[in-house]
Amino acid sequence: HLGHLPPLHITQPSRPTLTSPCGLLSHVGSFTVRLLQTSTFQNTSFVDTEGLGLLEDIELGSLDKHTWTIRFYQPWVRPALPRSDWDTIENMIKIYLQQFSHLINEGAMQKDVTYPFVAQCVAGCELYPNRTSRSFAYVGYNGQDFLSFDTENTTWVLSQDTGLSRYVQAILQNYTAFSELVEVLFNDTCVDDMEVLLHYGKAALERQELPVATVFARTPRPDQLLLICRVTGFYPRPISVAWLQDGQEVPPGPALNTSAILPNADLTYQLRITLAVAPNDGHSYACRVRHRSLGTRSLLIPWGGAARRSRGWAAGSHGHGCHHGTLGVETQVRPLLPPGAAVEEKGRKCPRGLLH
Repeated sequence: HLGHLPPLHITQPSRPTLTSPCGLLSHVGSFTVRLLQTSTFQNTSFVDTEGLGLLEDIELGSLDKHTWTIRFYQPWVRPALPRSDWDTIENMIKIYLQQFSHLINEGAMQKDVTYPFVAQCVAGCELYPNRTSRSFAYVGYNGQDFLSFDTENTTWVLSQDTGLSRYVQAILQNYTAFSELVEVLFNDTCVDDMEVLLHYGKAALERQELPVATVFARTPRPDQLLLICRVTGFYPRPISVAWLQDGQEVPPGPALNTSAILPNADLTYQLRITLAVAPNDGHSYACRVRHRSLGTRSLLIPWGGAARRSRGWAAGSHGHGCHHGTLGVETQVRPLLPPGAAVEEKGRKCPRGLLH
């Protein structure tokens, strides 16, 4: 049933000689390029495919769903490679998508799969500081793990053991040219292209935005106070946020709840961490934020033991920091952040941010 598929002739694009990205890699760690594909099989003759390429969390471009040509999102991506290289990469992607659609349809028809259904793929490569790399490719079916590709052994591995997955696995294994194309795309082309993209996208990858923190409280019931620390506007994504009780970090437990890190519309991130305490428990609390943009210092936002009764704000005796007017609990004077790195508490901005 595969006899009518054309042989694949793969020509690797050329690569310019660049300065090594090792400095960037050693400073930040590993980098990952991911290609996300969603193919909706409406029937045997119509497949709607969307694709997105990312370097870490930076959207590089997408596929035009009608022509399967690349639409570039970042101004530095297209100049990173010669036009002839982009043409070669586009051609490889088109061949891959054509063969992928055919092979999945083949399995669906043989196994009487009900249309429509959705196949998803995430594939790419990760480059480490020592210049070693790993490649990966995963296939999903209707939202469930289906197959993965072992790029070292050029074999397809079952993620779920069903009649359909075994049949598609056998099809992919028998059509070795398709597996070889996947191997070339993600073992070779992906890694080579990433080194070029790291060079051209250095400024975007090193972008840093300072976090803005807000501390406030909710009282869900009389015997419980929820202290909430909301941190937003930071980039890159990795961050450490913790509640301190009497200067000691509160360990994970039922009283502590940390949200997922969520994206903002301006390409920054946000999260919140909530601590359940008893009102008037006699302890002092502070939210501590550590982020790459802060260097070796930490952002510290205090919350007094009875601060829920606070009204208004007063400047500290040194004009730096702030304290709750009704408590007279003053924040220690610490170095100030650059302009714009404000800290907010109870919904009101404290002058500048306090660093510890």
